[in-house]
Amino acid sequence: MSNRPSSATTGIKATGTTATIPATSTDVIADKAHRALFPLLFVYLLGVLCLQAFNLVFEHIGTDLGAVSEASLITAIPGVVLGIACFIYGSLCDFVSLKKLTFVGMVLLWIGCAFGFLFHGSLILVIVARCVQTVGFQAAGSVYLVIVARYLKPETKLLYFGLFTAVFQLSTALGVLCGGIFSAIDWSWLFLIPALSILVVPPLIKDLPNVAGKGTSIDAIGFALFGAGALFLTLFFSNLMWPLIAASLLSFVCFAAYIGKARNPFVTPAFFRNTRWIKAVLLIVIFYSLNFSVTPLFNAAGSMIYGMSATQVSLLLLPALILATVTGTLSGRIVGILGRFRSILTAGTLMGLGLLASGLYLYLAAGSSSSWPLAVTISVYYIGMAMTYSPVVDTVLATLPPEQSGRGVGMNDLAMQGSGAIGIAIFGSSLSASAVTQTATQSIPAANAHFGTLLFIYTAVMVFGVAWLVIHRTSIYRGASDSSSA
Repeated sequence: MSNRPSSATTGIKATGTTATIPATSTDVIADKAHRALFPLLFVYLLGVLCLQAFNLVFEHIGTDLGAVSEASLITAIPGVVLGIACFIYGSLCDFVSLKKLTFVGMVLLWIGCAFGFLFHGSLILVIVARCVQTVGFQAAGSVYLVIVARYLKPETKLLYFGLFTAVFQLSTALGVLCGGIFSAIDWSWLFLIPALSILVVPPLIKDLPNVAGKGTSIDAIGFALFGAGALFLTLFFSNLMWPLIAASLLSFVCFAAYIGKARNPFVTPAFFRNTRWIKAVLLIVIFYSLNFSVTPLFNAAGSMIYGMSATQVSLLLLPALILATVTGTLSGRIVGILGRFRSILTAGTLMGLGLLASGLYLYLAAGSSSSWPLAVTISVYYIGMAMTYSPVVDTVLATLPPEQSGRGVGMNDLAMQGSGAIGIAIFGSSLSASAVTQTATQSIPAANAHFGTLLFIYTAVMVFGVAWLVIHRTSIYRGASDSSSA
């Protein structure tokens, strides 16, 4: 799925009422929970690795299954599911035992591994298996973030949030590499990679907190209506079938009516009347709309223009993703130096420049057999993407009162995953060989013209994001100190 961690990396946990524990008992639990962090990171790394591997080779899978035009749904639908799962887990962690929640997730992860490996003869079965795996591994990520926010000292939290960001970027790099390698052997083996999480079961059983909170309930109806609206919207952009957009609109209308009358909805109508939040969260929607589609675009371009295998493409992208890992680790310090506004401005500009330079190279160097300049230009994009996360999420959450921070974190996750899922649904069909053959050519080859044009469109999206930030800077950062906003 995407080059970014869950929005909960801000360290703000969802609202709720937790059980009261004696101070001495809390110290013991905190020490044990601290030891569980690295095993949880290992599970999360395997899950993201698998997500990114499938994101790289979904077109190859679609070709094998005879469903090329719908292959992007392998990334799009699990992306929507991941956003909804992040939101629900953020709420569950406040009143469900973290140990039970983690192991329910791991069982789902293992079921998805076995089901996908044994039954992958159709696109629907692959998507179902990927959805189950996605819901499963995200439990470990959410529990990790809650432990950091709940049990660690303030001076230690920043280190572990940075580790989470770095692990996400590292797993993205490893996922791209594994996707390339396994696609040359048998892509179904990718399903088994997260099964390695069984290695960390003993320390998780020993160290995870087993304390449940009280007094909170899950708004199942609200989540179902909102999730259905997001899912139908994604499917519409993939298939352009008008009944799907009608179903999406109906779901959102029902959701609006429900939260207006429900006693304890997970989000109230007043939440959506916060114009500062709307303007800020649209930064996430814009910048992350390309998150799932850039890597498969370069995979398709490498194959059609340079005759590269998925393995060779993954090696071409690997330096860029390693640089993104380093940048993500340093993103907190960068924000501390530049401030949120300048950090987002710089990151958005880098993403736009990286995409523009890549598109120009495909146009100007048509016929060249050298692909390494693309490795340089795309590195600029990935560095910008790694810089974007921390300042954008911090900006969005700063528009909300503290009592709405949990819902804000969930909405950030859904905006990131949902916009990326819709983006790949829109552009996914443009990455196939059939789409390239429809491109009119004159002085340059069809594939260069096609992918260069797509990269220019991607660049325009980034320019729009930067323009949105600049135009709405005053209202988004209203009341913020100069050091944090400029």
